[in-house]
Amino acid sequence: MNTRQLLSKDLLDRQSFEARYTPWDHPVQQLEARPLNTQDSTDYWQQLTGSLQTAPQMLLDGIWEMVEGGTDEMRLQEDWGNVIPVQVPGSIHQALVEAGIIGDPAFGENADTAKVYSHKTWWHRCSFTLDPNRKWQQPKLNFAGVSPACEVWLNGHSLGYHNGAFGGPAYDISAIVQKENTLIVKVHPAPLGNEWNIWHSTVVFNCNYGWHYVNLPAVGIWQSVQIEGEPTVSIDNPYIAALNEDNAIAGRLDLSMTLSSSSAYWAGTLHGVIEPDNFAGTAVSFSHVIDAENVATDEGSLHLQLQIPDHQLWWPIDMGEQHLYRLKLLYIPDNTKQQTAAQADIDPMDISTVLADSKELTFGIRDIRMDPLPQGQQPEMYNWTFTVNGQPFFAKGTGWCTMDALMDFRREKYEHFLALTAQQHVNFMRAWGGGMPETDDFYDLCDRLGILIMQEWPTCWGSHANQPYDALEETVIINTLRLRNHPSLIMWGGGNETSSELDHESMQMMGRYSIELDGTRPFHRTDPLGGSTHDHIVWNGWTPAYSFDYYAGLDDRMLSEFGLASSPNMESVKRYLPEAERTVWPPEPGKSFYHHLPAFDTRDEMRILSEFADSFVPCDSLENFVTGTQMAQVVSLRHKMERARCHWPEQIGVVTYKLNDVYPGVSWATIDWYGAPKMSHYFTADAYAPLMVSIVFDKLNSPEHQQSLPVYLLDDRKQLTGEWTAGVRVYDANLQVMLSESWQDSGSSGQVRQLGQVDIPACSLEAAPLLVVSELIQAGNVLNRTFYWINFDARQGVLMNLPDTELDLHIQPDQDKEKIEQQVEAEQHKQQNGMEQAADSNKQHGKVESRSQYPYQVTVTNRGNCPAVAVELYQTVDYQLLPGEAEYHDEPPFLAEDNFIWLDSGESRTLQVSSIQNIAVRAWNSRS
Repeated sequence: MNTRQLLSKDLLDRQSFEARYTPWDHPVQQLEARPLNTQDSTDYWQQLTGSLQTAPQMLLDGIWEMVEGGTDEMRLQEDWGNVIPVQVPGSIHQALVEAGIIGDPAFGENADTAKVYSHKTWWHRCSFTLDPNRKWQQPKLNFAGVSPACEVWLNGHSLGYHNGAFGGPAYDISAIVQKENTLIVKVHPAPLGNEWNIWHSTVVFNCNYGWHYVNLPAVGIWQSVQIEGEPTVSIDNPYIAALNEDNAIAGRLDLSMTLSSSSAYWAGTLHGVIEPDNFAGTAVSFSHVIDAENVATDEGSLHLQLQIPDHQLWWPIDMGEQHLYRLKLLYIPDNTKQQTAAQADIDPMDISTVLADSKELTFGIRDIRMDPLPQGQQPEMYNWTFTVNGQPFFAKGTGWCTMDALMDFRREKYEHFLALTAQQHVNFMRAWGGGMPETDDFYDLCDRLGILIMQEWPTCWGSHANQPYDALEETVIINTLRLRNHPSLIMWGGGNETSSELDHESMQMMGRYSIELDGTRPFHRTDPLGGSTHDHIVWNGWTPAYSFDYYAGLDDRMLSEFGLASSPNMESVKRYLPEAERTVWPPEPGKSFYHHLPAFDTRDEMRILSEFADSFVPCDSLENFVTGTQMAQVVSLRHKMERARCHWPEQIGVVTYKLNDVYPGVSWATIDWYGAPKMSHYFTADAYAPLMVSIVFDKLNSPEHQQSLPVYLLDDRKQLTGEWTAGVRVYDANLQVMLSESWQDSGSSGQVRQLGQVDIPACSLEAAPLLVVSELIQAGNVLNRTFYWINFDARQGVLMNLPDTELDLHIQPDQDKEKIEQQVEAEQHKQQNGMEQAADSNKQHGKVESRSQYPYQVTVTNRGNCPAVAVELYQTVDYQLLPGEAEYHDEPPFLAEDNFIWLDSGESRTLQVSSIQNIAVRAWNSRS
C-alpha cells in the first residue's frame, strides 16, 4: 500500500516544513484553578498589584514634526525651519491634507498629485521627557510599524536601519536615553517603478501600488511608538489554547510563555486570573512558583495546564455565542533571593529596582480544525471541511481588503465595516496577500463578532521569492506571536495566487513558523491551491448572459475568489467626482470617473461593465450605470453562493471577492470605501442567512426552456422547531402568480435538506421576466423571505417596467433624537468595555444588530394591488448642492438593517435605519 495516499496535503506539507519545535513541547505542569466570582476576581487582582512597582512604559504617540528631504547632517541639527505637524500613528499624506498642501487623495484625480509625495523622504521628530521618578531599567524603543522603511536616531546617535512595515524596529536605548530626549526618524520613500513588482524590494501591503485600484503607496509611522522599561523578569509571548476538541469541551487549557531576565536570579511567583470578558460567568485564579533552577537555562520556557469550571465555548457567528475570556498574568520576583544575592555581591541589582511584569490578553475556548472532504484525504488536496468544537459547517465567506490606502485604520471604521460583515452572516474572511497582517482592533472585533479569518502573509504572485528574506521573516515572527491568541484566526496562508516558487525557502520559512510559533492552525502555501479555486470570468470576453449562467452552475469544492465589479451608490460616486463631472455621461476618458475604475480601465472595464449593466437597464446615464452594474453583481454572486450551500458537504465554502475597498471607486466590493452598502450587501445577507428557503438555478436567461428548480431548506444551526411551511411563488411580467408550491413539516432536518422542486414551463419573451419568491413561515410569521429574477435579458429594462404599485413610508413619531443619542452613547460605552450581554435572540441567530448603527425606526407599507419589488430605503440627495471634498469626506453613509425587499400587496414591514433625515422609499416598480 502507498502510505502517501493516506495523507492529506496538510500533513505532507507539515512534514516538509521540518519544524524544530512547537510551543507545547516542554513538559506540562498542572495548575490548580481556584474558582472566583467577578467581584472576588477584581479584589484579588487589586490586592496583588496594589503596592507593586512595575516596569514603566511611555507612549510617544501624538503630534510630531515633519519635514521633507534634506541630508542626514542637515536634519540632525535642531533648526528644521517650517515644519508640518504630523499625527503618529498616521501617514504623511494625512498630514499634508490637514496642512492644506494637497487635496483629499480620495477625491477626483488628487491621488496623482498625492503620489508624488509617496516617493520623497520624510523626516519625523519628537521630543520627550523620561520620568526620572520611574525605574527605567534597560529601556527599549519599540516601533510597531513604519512604512516602508526607516532610519532612527536618538539624541544624535544612530540606532539603525529597518525595512518592512509590519513591526519593528526595536532598540536597546539604555546607554543613550536621557531625561530630555530628541527622537528623529527618517522615513524612506516608497519604491518607484513597475507597479506589479516594485514593492518586491520591501514588505508592505501592495494593493495601493497601482495594479489594483489606486497607485498611491503608503508612507509614514503608521503604528504606535513606545518606550518600555525592562522588568526584573519579563513574561514574553503568553499563548493560551485548547489543543484539541476534547480539551475545548472539558475547558482544559494549555498555557505557554517564556520568562526572560537580565539577572541571573529570577525566581519568583507567576500569578494569573482568567475571567469572563463579555459575559457573566465563573473566573479562576492560579499561581505557580518558579525556581530558577527549574527553568531551562537558555529558554525560560513554561508549559502549564489548567481547567476552567463551568466554562463557555466560543463559536463562529450563526453557530453560537462568542464568549471571550481575559487572561491576566503577573510575575513577582522573589525579593528575599534578590536581596541575598545583592548582599553577597553576586549580583549588583539593588532590591529597590525589583520590578514586576504583567500581561493581559483576551481569548476564546474553542477547537477549530480542518477535516477531510467526504471522499477522504488526498495527497494533492488540503483538508477543507471546517469544523468548530466538533461541529462541521459551511464557510460563508468573503475577501477582506486593506481598509484604506493611506493607513486610516481607526477602530470606529473597523467597527462599521465588520458590523456590516456580521449582518451579511459572513463567518469566514480571507485577509489576502495583497493586504497586510491585520491590526489588533480588527482581530478583537472579529473575535467579538464570530468572523473567522484566513490570514495570508503580504505576498502575491510569487513575490516571496524576491522580497527581502529577513524583513519577511521578521513580519511572520512578530505577527504570528501577536495574533495567535485570537479565536477568530483559523488558518495561515503564504500569499495570494502564487503559481511558482511554492517550495522556496521563504515559503518553507512561513510554513515552519506556523508550527513552531503556533502549532494549532493549518498553513496553506497559497490560495488557490489544494482544492480551492479562483475564477475571474469578467476578463474572459464572454457575454454577460453566458457569464451569469456560468457562475450559477459552477460546482467548485471551495471557490475562494470570484465576483464582478459594480459601481458604488450614487451618493458615494458623487463624493469623489468634482462638481463639473457629476452630470456628465458618458464620462470622459482620463478624467475622475476613469481614475476610480478598477486598474484605471487598463483591462477595458468600462466597456465590459457597461455591457453587464445593459442586461438590466440602458446604460445611458450614471444612474443607470449604478443600478445596472449593481444588479449584475448581485446575479453574479448570489446564485453561486446559494448553490454551494445547498451542495454542502461536497462543496464546503465560497468566498466572494470582496467585502470592502482600499480606495473609493467602481470595484468588486459589496460595501464601498465610504462604508455604504451596495445592493449586493443585502442579497449577500439573504444568500448567507442561517435559516432560509433556497432555490438553485442553472439557467437565468432561457425563457424558451422548461426548468426544474431544486428547492432546499437551509438551517445552519438546526434551530428550526415546531411546525413550519416553506413556499415558492412564481410571478410573470404582470406580477401575477403563475404557479406556487409549498411544503409543510416540523422541526429541523439538518443543515441542508432538499424539499422538492419547482417546474417552470417555457414561456414567451413577452412573459419575461419571471420573479420567484421563496419564504419560510411559522405561525403566520415570515421567518425568512428572498426573491430571484430570471429571463431578465430577454428584453432590456423589463425589471424596471413592471406594473406600478404605491408605497407609504411612516416615520415613528415618538423618536426623541436626544434620547436616542443617549442610548447610542450608552451602548457604545458598554461595547467598549466588553461587557454587553449577548442574550438577544436575533444575535443568537446570527443577526448582529447595533442600536448605534440603526437608532431610528420606520414602517413601509405596500398600498398597491400588486407586489412591490426590491423596496429600497434611501436618502434623497441634491447632487448639485453636494459640498466639496474637504467637507464631505467623513459624512456617514445611510444604512438600513434590510433593503431591496419584497412586499406583498397590503403588507407592511418595520425596519431600523441609521437616519431619518431626507429619508425616502422606492422600488423597481414604484419610483414616484
